Amino acid sequence: MRRATIGVFDSGVGGLTVLRELVARIPDADYIYFGDTARLPYGSKSRETIARYAVSATKFLEEQGAELLVIACNTASALALDAIREAAHVDAIGVVEPGAEAAAAATRRNKVLVIGTEATIKSHAYQRALEKRGVEVCEKACPLFVPLIEEGWAEHPVTQQVAHVYLDDVFHDFETGPDVLVLGCTHYPLIKPLLRSVAPWRVEIVDSAEATARCVAESLRIAPPKTSEGAERRKFTRMKFFATDSVEKFRSLGERFMGHALEDVQRVDMGG
Repeated sequence: MRRATIGVFDSGVGGLTVLRELVARIPDADYIYFGDTARLPYGSKSRETIARYAVSATKFLEEQGAELLVIACNTASALALDAIREAAHVDAIGVVEPGAEAAAAATRRNKVLVIGTEATIKSHAYQRALEKRGVEVCEKACPLFVPLIEEGWAEHPVTQQVAHVYLDDVFHDFETGPDVLVLGCTHYPLIKPLLRSVAPWRVEIVDSAEATARCVAESLRIAPPKTSEGAERRKFTRMKFFATDSVEKFRSLGERFMGHALEDVQRVDMGG
């Protein structure tokens, strides 16, 4: 079977959690990852600027041979996916719709909490996607999680305390509150065990990275590998990484997100 070449785009390193899930689900593919680390954070920029950056990045991925684009950035998925699809010559899949679809399927009482960065929450992209599916939505911006995760504090007591501050009010009454928690930021899978300890045990956690990988596999009509085969096949998965800022910093953070060293990392200058 011919190997697919999948391009993955994010404003930084967070999208590596999506790449990790893609590799687990689709090991027999080639991956090209683009992290626009020189121009992050996207959340403080206008919709027009985000769209311009995202379109230039995805065009670069196409030039590198990408046959399918995965927009792993929640902000770009929320604010620029239409512009990307209009400019691209290949299909593009964002993280918002797969995450919303998984949450709608998981909730039993039609009440979902979405956590994310300020930019993603202000876009109300998850809210619109979930309300379209008849689900009541509570949104919560959790801006401290990203710097804590990048500091390497995914299991630190300070991060757990911050999580309690963000979430305890929402989950104070499980019987009437949300029964699903959506991780609306690609950094957040790294603190999933911590969030599991903070949220009520009956609350299901939906990881938009996992949901996106399932969506991509379904679009390519690829069944998940058998457990006995997956690890062996992943040894032959080819990955190439591009970053617009320090390669050393990308490698250092990227290893934390991927769980292994990143070999082929190149710096690329995208201009202003």
